[in-house]
Amino acid sequence: MLLFLSVPQPRPPGARTRAGAARVARWRWLRLQQLRRLRGLLRVLRGRPEAGTRRRGRMALCGQAAGAASLPSELIVHIFSFLPAPDRLRASASCSHWRECLFYPALWPQLRICLRVSPAEQPRLEFLMRKCGWFVRELHVEFAAENYLSGGGPGDGGGADTGTGGEEVEALQLSARWLEVLRTYLELVLCVLVSIRNNRNLQKFSLFGDISVLQQQGSLSNTYLSKVDPDGKKIKQIQQLFEEILSNSRQLKWLSCGFMLEIVTPTSLSSLSNAVASTMEHLSLLDNNIPGNSTLITAVELERFVNLHSLALDFCDFTAEMARVLTDSNHVPLQRLSLLVHSVSIMHKSLDNMPNDEHWKALSRKSTNLRVYIMAFDIKSEDMLKILKPSIPLERIHFDSYITCVSGAIVDLISRQYDKFLTHFILMNDVIDTSGFPDLSDNRNEDPLVLLAWRCTKLSLLAIHGYTVWAHNLIAIARLRGSDLKVLEVTEESIDFDQGELADQDVDPVHNLIEQGNRGTDVVSVRLPPDPSFKWYECCAFNVKGQSAIIK
Repeated sequence: MLLFLSVPQPRPPGARTRAGAARVARWRWLRLQQLRRLRGLLRVLRGRPEAGTRRRGRMALCGQAAGAASLPSELIVHIFSFLPAPDRLRASASCSHWRECLFYPALWPQLRICLRVSPAEQPRLEFLMRKCGWFVRELHVEFAAENYLSGGGPGDGGGADTGTGGEEVEALQLSARWLEVLRTYLELVLCVLVSIRNNRNLQKFSLFGDISVLQQQGSLSNTYLSKVDPDGKKIKQIQQLFEEILSNSRQLKWLSCGFMLEIVTPTSLSSLSNAVASTMEHLSLLDNNIPGNSTLITAVELERFVNLHSLALDFCDFTAEMARVLTDSNHVPLQRLSLLVHSVSIMHKSLDNMPNDEHWKALSRKSTNLRVYIMAFDIKSEDMLKILKPSIPLERIHFDSYITCVSGAIVDLISRQYDKFLTHFILMNDVIDTSGFPDLSDNRNEDPLVLLAWRCTKLSLLAIHGYTVWAHNLIAIARLRGSDLKVLEVTEESIDFDQGELADQDVDPVHNLIEQGNRGTDVVSVRLPPDPSFKWYECCAFNVKGQSAIIK
């Protein structure tokens, strides 16, 4: 009502004649009818029925009498823009008109999808991608399987006998589950790629598979993959679709593909036009399933990407020639470099071509704000000594191992060389036997982790699992860094207590540790179950902010 009263009304034409006066009366009557109708719509939206409608019950929200369905699409879209994604989906069930307005392109410029690798997800994913795939500008898809590698679930071999033939039965059941997971995995990836193949407005595209596929089985997944796709037709189709998406893109500035099963090939990036490659700001290729010595990107190909701000690669693919290319004057300064070091990759590729300390110095001079993240899977100490050059501006490092443990000497080296840069240090040892965790402080006067906290003044996150840490050392770490240390997370089975602390039966040693370590802060936290699900790839790329559609 205020809208109409605040706007000066134009005088109807011919108002001074008798016929004009009749037109004025007709015009005013129409305006009054429109105003009454608008009042009725506002009452409907507020849930207040008009007088005289109580006997007939509440107005149907989408009925013809109420008129909510006749609201302009622009107004419905504007109202939907204030709702989160789950509420929009619920509101779309009201009527067909609202359902059509739900997937208006302006409402879904950014889409983040978290999927379980399950056949039940496919119909919902197909529906969502069919509606949004052709216009979405920023797409982030994460495939996260839930304990599909373990045999403890129902029907997964958890109840099999361990007697004669029990292990064979359990292995067969686990094998069947692996085959089903990979079969579903391929179908879901195909669904996503098919839906965006003709999307020319795509600006950010991120695909992430479950990291445990790479961690726990390594190249074993390729054995199951050959059983699911013996002729390789689906894999070839996926690779062709991926290249088609790259060739059709006109505005792509962000491309991330990590821990997927052979989606990216050494020829994939050649599908990008020079115009798109020259404006690309982020490139992440963390696919470790490429056999032999082949690499996903070469130094010659990297020369086209002159506007890169962040880059994520396998460490063995990041050669000295690549470091030289990034120091050229036609390249913008690199801000973030994420490197994945995996034992499988080191077995097939050589470390002889990696950058030396002089290359890192030149790269740091060119990119003064450069920060490096390193993720190491089951890397031997002698290999880490080769990799950790003194001039690397290392900000975050994450060790994760199943066989090879990190030594105290490596931790001590990191604390000495990167004391000016290091902010995140994560130490994970996912062993099955928790009775004998390695102790980094063996045969040492000082615990390497305490020295790390003392030397690295910018340390803000320290997470430990699978290594023995003494309780008094944890208290020392928390007090050394104080409020600057935002997170100190240790699993309970990793903590070892002095005999005097365990002698007092009236005091819970874990509770006492947290109280003494925090001292008015919430830095120290102790987890009972190990939490190895740290999503390192989120540290390798800037977070995709925007609307989220989480399918569960």
